[in-house]
Amino acid sequence: MEVYLDNAATTKIDEKVLKAMEPYLTEKYGNASSLHTIGLEAKRALEQSRDTVAKSIKAKPDEIIFTSGGTESNNLALKGVIFSNPGKKHIITTSIEHSSILETCKWLEKQGIKITYLPVDSEGFVNLEKLNNSITKQTALVSIIHANNEIGTIQNIKEIGKICKEKNVLFHIDACQSFTKVPIDVKKQNIDLISLNSHKIHGPKGVGALYIRRGIRITPLLHGGGHEKGVRSGTENIAGIVGFAEAIKLAKPKYNNYMRKLRDKLIEEILKIPKTNLNGPTGKNRLCNNINICFNNIDGEAIGGYLNAYNIYSSTGSACSSHRLEPSHVLRAIGLSTKQANSSIRLSLSRFNTKKEIDYVIEILKKVIKKLRKMSPEK
Repeated sequence: MEVYLDNAATTKIDEKVLKAMEPYLTEKYGNASSLHTIGLEAKRALEQSRDTVAKSIKAKPDEIIFTSGGTESNNLALKGVIFSNPGKKHIITTSIEHSSILETCKWLEKQGIKITYLPVDSEGFVNLEKLNNSITKQTALVSIIHANNEIGTIQNIKEIGKICKEKNVLFHIDACQSFTKVPIDVKKQNIDLISLNSHKIHGPKGVGALYIRRGIRITPLLHGGGHEKGVRSGTENIAGIVGFAEAIKLAKPKYNNYMRKLRDKLIEEILKIPKTNLNGPTGKNRLCNNINICFNNIDGEAIGGYLNAYNIYSSTGSACSSHRLEPSHVLRAIGLSTKQANSSIRLSLSRFNTKKEIDYVIEILKKVIKKLRKMSPEK
């Protein structure tokens, strides 16, 4: 049996998504900027997909810009806002952001932009009072990850949006993990920019979007033919965009409820293993598909290696940073020691996982931990 539990890194493409994409890789291969029949067919598919993305977050179609994925969307949001507002040189973010936000912020600091990294509590939540007190007249943007990719913490976006609106500061969220799993309403939650991607929701890789509220100025990162309203030049990946839209259509609340039940069962059984702790919050404040467990004094890489031998595929943290030797910055930010952070693994579910698979994982994981504890010099 093979059990894929690294869906926070990427998901398998849904067969229905692949089927929807296929015509745009074969007979409907036109460039959406061409004015002939095949080009107009591609343009029509592009705009229909834009409408699907917009409706999913209660936005307008002209507020959606297609990109190559979450990393580009995050870069475009932060750099685009800062370059368009030369009079404001301050961004507020958190200590548990995805690397595409943190690395962008580091780069912007070298350009003279001040960055405030808000701390989080032991479950990964931002202190709203600290956020409020950190906003100054120089603040151009607040950027907060909606749901954390490692520990599943879902931030109180509505309250954060309210603070930003009262202070007249733009608000951006990285929703790559939360999209289709947590409801998003740009008006009710006072969100100005949202980064989205496709491959976390059973769509193709290399496709994403940035929601930009009407009236917000964004300096483009790419210059060329003026595609996507001049914000993101480059011939649109029609097949990928069609697949992205189809994946959104296929996402249903019932699947989230199903994943939540599997998540809770897995957490409950794993925590029966001695010396284990759940990293991040419980219940409704946690992503429906996220489990992150600390197995004190056992190396997370060793656990992952043994699970891999049993065809169970897990992660020790963010896939974007998995080749680095440093402990997870997210786990350190919520108060874990280096040893505890390195003793943690992430298991992330999809709607394609089964109860039978979860039973198998529980059985094997208990065996693996028992074996590794016997081998460990620190019991």
